[in-house]
Parts: sequence; C-alpha cells; structure tokens
Amino acid sequence: MTTPPVLLNSDDYEDEARARLSPGAYGYFAGGSEDEITLRENRAAWERMALLPRVLVDVSRRNLTTTVMGSPVAMPVLLAPCAMNALAHPDGELAVARAASATGVLQVLSTGSSRSIEEVAAVSTGPRWFQLYCIRDPEVSLSLVRRAEASGYSAIVLTVDMAVLGTRERDLRTGFELPDGITWKNLEAADAQALAPRVHGSPASADETWYQALDWNFLEELCRFTALPVLVKGVLSPLDARLAVEHGARGIVVSNHGGRQLDGAISTARALPAVAEAVAGRAEVYVDGGIRRGSHVLKALALGARAALVGRPYLWALAAGGESGVGDWLERIRGEFDAAMALSGLTDTSQISASLLAPESRPST
Repeated sequence: MTTPPVLLNSDDYEDEARARLSPGAYGYFAGGSEDEITLRENRAAWERMALLPRVLVDVSRRNLTTTVMGSPVAMPVLLAPCAMNALAHPDGELAVARAASATGVLQVLSTGSSRSIEEVAAVSTGPRWFQLYCIRDPEVSLSLVRRAEASGYSAIVLTVDMAVLGTRERDLRTGFELPDGITWKNLEAADAQALAPRVHGSPASADETWYQALDWNFLEELCRFTALPVLVKGVLSPLDARLAVEHGARGIVVSNHGGRQLDGAISTARALPAVAEAVAGRAEVYVDGGIRRGSHVLKALALGARAALVGRPYLWALAAGGESGVGDWLERIRGEFDAAMALSGLTDTSQISASLLAPESRPST
C-alpha cells in the first residue's frame, strides 16, 4: 500500500501537482514569460526581506481576521483569479469556492474560469469578487459585470496589464492547448459566441481577444456603470496608482500577472511600498506575486497591503486533492501566518506596520 505524500507547504503541493498534471497543464500554470526573470524575482524579493520581531509580548490570544472592501475574512489571504481551474481538477472553481467558503476567505473568480459566474455563485457561501478582462467587444465585458452583480459578487477587479499576451515560452514548447471540454465558460453565452473561439484556441490567438484601446476613460466609465467597487489589477507604477484612484478605483492590486506578462518588470514586493504611499489611504491596496508562506503575507501587510492574493499554490493544492486539498493548503498557510504573527510579537492584523521589517532589508524602488 502506497503511503500518501506528506504535504506541509506550498512547494510540497507543487511537487505533488507536477506529478499529477500533464506537462502542458503544469507548464501553463507554473510558467512565466520569456526568461522568467520576473517570475523568479517575485518570490525572491519576499524571501530577502528580514523581519524584526518584538519579544515579551502576551500573544496568547491572536486575531487574524480583517476586512476587504468591507467584507470580513478569516485572514488577509485571498484566492487570486486564475483561469481554467478545471485543468487542475474536474471540479475546478467549484471546489475552490467550497474550500474558500468553508475557510472564510474570499475567492476572486477569473473571466477565464472553466465554471461560470453563476455556477460558482451557486456553491459559494462567502464573499467573492469577479475579475474582468476587457474583451475586444466592450459590451461583452459589461455584460459580464451585470452577470456578476446579479450573482452576488461584491467587487469587480479590472485587469489592465493584458493589452497583448506575454511570450510564454513554456506553452510554446509543450504546444499547450485547452483539452476538449475545458473552455472559458463565461464566454459561452450568446453575446460572446463570436469571441469564444479566439480565446479557446492556442495561447497566441488570445491577442485577438483583448480590447487594446483600454484606457483611463474606460475605467471611469466602468466605475459609473456598476454600483460595485472597482479595483484595478496590474498596477506597478505609483503614477498609475494615483491615476486609478482619480478615475474612480476603490482598490489597487499591485501585480505583474505572476511574471506572465512583461519579463523584467519590477517585482511586486519592490513596487508595493511606493504604490501604497501614492494611494495614501484613498483606496485599499492589495498585492500578489510570489507569495508562498504565511511570513510573506505578514511582510506584504507590513509594506502597506490590506491583504495578499495567492494563485499558483491553491492550484497545486487543487491538483493534489481537489476541494479538500485546497482546504488543507488554506489551513497550512493560515497556520504559518498565525505563527509568524505570534513570533513577531503581534496579536492583531491591525498592529502590522513597516516597523516589523529590518530597515536594511526593506525593498527599494
């Protein structure tokens, strides 16, 4: 009888997922663009930062909860939007939604999800946001927003770093294409049929799908179009952070698309402090990219983030064990974050500040 693998951290889940997934599916999830410099640097930047813990603090009672855009969550970890979860497990985003709901964390559903906006809403009992890609026909994008509103999503996350697709050489080497039966489910509605084939083909064909005229006027129009708060995802420049707030954004997600777009772009850990300073409390700031440990979440909050979005690790957990795998991984990272809080002399997420980071290791921009 084979002994089940002991999965203790995000890397363990990745190892198990790699063994289970096809080379194409694993490469699609794991890969970045070109030389994958930004992909590697995202994680390395968190790891280089040193914590400066305090001692002789009563940490016998700890509160890990926070709120994100007004919604209470069990910890400052959100499940980032990742396309086509069904590549990892047949239940796809439904399994992720159930695990997120049971754990009390928020799922951000991708436009490119393999289960529809409505299907995910039907099994979710917790807060959820909808991530919006601006499709070549803006009316299709706005129809997705209306569907998200009707299905109880509480925010729209507009991704703005996809004017064209990054050169993802892993996909080109494996010849990755979507298997039969896995599609961008949200584009199967009648109003998107003409676009669906372009999205469902090879990764290179996706360039024909994005709305390349996306600009600040569209953001302003979107903020007027929906009563839901709009967050802008893909911001690295403090200048863009200020403009986003001025054009109506209620939140900023510091993101380089997990290193999958512009290779050589600044890591999100390095970009975060300047963005948080530029926003100056006028909007909530979030961050993704390379976060693998609870201590990384702690560092993200110390640099000014409200919460951290984590993507690839929950996909590895989904591949390793479906809904229970995602739930187990969430408990693992919760435990890591809890321990990091206690060992830093903190009892509440509201106490986390830049003073937690050793001055010489704080990222420079």
